[in-house]
Amino acid sequence: MSDFFERKKQQLNIDLNDVQQQAVLATEGPLLLLACPGSGKTTTMIMRIGYLIEEKHVNPRRIKAITFSRASARDMTERFTRFFPDSEQVDFSTIHSLAFTIARSYLTKIGTSFELIEGGGKGRPSVTKPFLLKGLYKDMLKEDGTDDELASLSTFISSIKNRMIPLEQWETLKGPVDKAGRIARKYEQYKSRRQGHLLLDFDDMLTIAEQALREDEELGNHFRNLYDYLLTDESQDTSLVQHKIVEHLVAHHGNLCVVADDDQSIYTWRGAEPDYLLDFRKVYPDAQVLMMERNYRSSQDIVEMASKFIKRNDKRYPKEMHTTNGKCEPITIRQLDNPKQQLEYVTYELLGETDLNEVAILFRNNSSSTMYVNELHRRGIPFFMKDADDKFFSHWIVKDILNFMRLSFNTERKDIFAKIVMKMNLFISRSMLTKFENAATTGNVFDAFIQTVDLKDSQAKKLADYKKGYAVIPEMRPERVIQLIRHDLGYEAALKSRAEKFGYRIDNLLGILDTLEGIAAQLRTMVEFANRLKELEKAVQNAKFNPSDNAVTLSTFHSAKGLEFRRVFMIDLLKGIIPSEEDEHEQATLEEARRLFYVGMTRAKERLELLSYGQDEGKTKEDSRFVNEVRGLLLRPRPAKEEPKSVKVTKASIPLNPEGIQDSEELTVGTTVKHRVFGQGEITGREGNELHIQFGDMEKRLDLETVLSLRLLEKLVI
Repeated sequence: MSDFFERKKQQLNIDLNDVQQQAVLATEGPLLLLACPGSGKTTTMIMRIGYLIEEKHVNPRRIKAITFSRASARDMTERFTRFFPDSEQVDFSTIHSLAFTIARSYLTKIGTSFELIEGGGKGRPSVTKPFLLKGLYKDMLKEDGTDDELASLSTFISSIKNRMIPLEQWETLKGPVDKAGRIARKYEQYKSRRQGHLLLDFDDMLTIAEQALREDEELGNHFRNLYDYLLTDESQDTSLVQHKIVEHLVAHHGNLCVVADDDQSIYTWRGAEPDYLLDFRKVYPDAQVLMMERNYRSSQDIVEMASKFIKRNDKRYPKEMHTTNGKCEPITIRQLDNPKQQLEYVTYELLGETDLNEVAILFRNNSSSTMYVNELHRRGIPFFMKDADDKFFSHWIVKDILNFMRLSFNTERKDIFAKIVMKMNLFISRSMLTKFENAATTGNVFDAFIQTVDLKDSQAKKLADYKKGYAVIPEMRPERVIQLIRHDLGYEAALKSRAEKFGYRIDNLLGILDTLEGIAAQLRTMVEFANRLKELEKAVQNAKFNPSDNAVTLSTFHSAKGLEFRRVFMIDLLKGIIPSEEDEHEQATLEEARRLFYVGMTRAKERLELLSYGQDEGKTKEDSRFVNEVRGLLLRPRPAKEEPKSVKVTKASIPLNPEGIQDSEELTVGTTVKHRVFGQGEITGREGNELHIQFGDMEKRLDLETVLSLRLLEKLVI
């Protein structure tokens, strides 16, 4: 065994530490490998696979590695080929790819045809998921859903499928829009309306694959027999249905390596189940747990601070991240006066950087990026967009502002007026607008509307005032036009009313207006403004698909996971942004927001700057509570020894088996039982509080109290 590590040290200059070596050698049975940021998890996984092949002579085709994304699968494939060039290739793929293979086999077997309504495959689908949700939204709520609402609805449906919530419970669930549960149920009914044919989204692949493995013994055995060893990466972001698929696949042998970091679980809103990791031994009672706590990436200052910061969370494994790296530069906390000063500070710092590809600007919300895109593009500073926010430029608020402006070029355009009159805080009804559109009245739209529709005196007076405002708009600079639209034409008041009605966060909506004002501030005409938006939209696309070799990275905290940079600016660190108001409502969501902040901190290798501002549009802004926590930790003297927190015991997220054995008297020698992971077995002995069960070629020793309390075993009558 030591020969393997020595050989790889000489061949590849890879020197694994003790815990990494233990992870490579622990090949049999379940292993939970908790890997802190920068701890070399990918290298360890590849070396573990190589060890199985070279030292244990496992056929590479009998090894399955499941990754979180296609990019990760490509990276691991490339690294494996580089480390072990003479080996046959191992199967690296995403869980969705694996699930699709299983689901396709199952549907073919039962004679059901299907059509994918997500992603870009061969041919064009007859209907897409966004198109379907858009129609159902309008049918149910009697108005068009915005892009944001439809995206939230899509995520909601994905989440409930990944959490394996039964269909009959969907209508009772609270969602991001009114009647979300009913829309979700209608969506599912529509997709299966044709007998013998299904419309499938990405999440259906998972649920159908899990059902197939659970219900079809022949098919389940086929896929279980394909692999002798399974590895899963980034398992803190894995959903319950994905965990269940893995459970089914390792049922015969239990040889599973799960690589994860509970401190980096940031996707519960998408259905991820971080509690599963805390409950890992309830599913795999004889699992080993190893902790890779050494950070090779970051300076001592960053590692020590991030380690102290994340310990404020209770629901976590008690890890002690550490490093042998030296100190570089102290963590900087800087509060600027306003967003413009924050932007100017970052921009001027970037102008002094030569290796821009080693620098990142990270933020919670994509809306934060647009002003930076505008300024960097204007100054000729190359940038790379990790997750290009081209949706900003098609947002309904941007469309509204452009339509307000377009009307000023021709105030007889009824079609444009019809798109914005209900956004003027006039309390105009849909029937009033329809009457106006159908009328033959021509001329100035403000006069025509007053003449055509029965209005209150206050409404007529507002329209007359708006007509006066429009008379002077063509001579204004675009920044002043946006201010006039917001305040004099009632658009901001209408936004607040809409936000209250539909549950939007008004700060996010007003932030879009602030960004538009910032872009307009440097321009002279509305035509220049419209052209600038098109130019920036194109620049964002180029920055994602055609970036310069030496470009600063702009990314959300979510998308930055897995990346590293010499210098990191974390911007807009304000109360209400991170954590958001919604994050503050529950301990679980607050802890996830803290994990997200921690992910941002641990991207930095040498220099980390936490930035905020004190005022915006005359309103006082408060620093994020997380900034204040870091500030407090920086000021606090280091204790002689800090005791690690213990893991908080939480309610298992794994549902109890109603058929599971609860009475110890039923667990007698010779009884045939079924375990959710290990499959069918026979009880061969009991010693005190320990139960001995033979599962095929494996004997497992399970804790009796755990078996009964979690109903892990089901009695089989043979």
